[in-house]
Amino acid sequence: MTTETQLPPLTPAVFHILLALSTGERHGYGIMKQVEKDSQGKVSMGAGTLYGSLKRMLDSGLVKESDKRVDPTRDDERRIYYQITGAGKKALEAELERYKHIVSVAKERKLFPNTYAI
Repeated sequence: MTTETQLPPLTPAVFHILLALSTGERHGYGIMKQVEKDSQGKVSMGAGTLYGSLKRMLDSGLVKESDKRVDPTRDDERRIYYQITGAGKKALEAELERYKHIVSVAKERKLFPNTYAI
């Protein structure tokens, strides 16, 4: 059986979607804009990648559809909002721990820019 520390690594798309949803519910376009903002414009997620990933994430229980709407008077009722689940939070935490470990290894090896021995 898989434990929290043994959760499989996330794909980059799933990681970015979970990170975007970590601060609150969002609809698809809102997720895409948050991913772009979080990555400082380095990651641009297309609709195919987003909705394909969301479907798999729904199926695996990492996210769920929200029954709430941010502002129903100003919003399109067809928009589906997504929220991270407890399993999604655990998967994101496990991935961040993996990244934290890799960054510490890189620091120990002085692999960051301007830290190479000359």
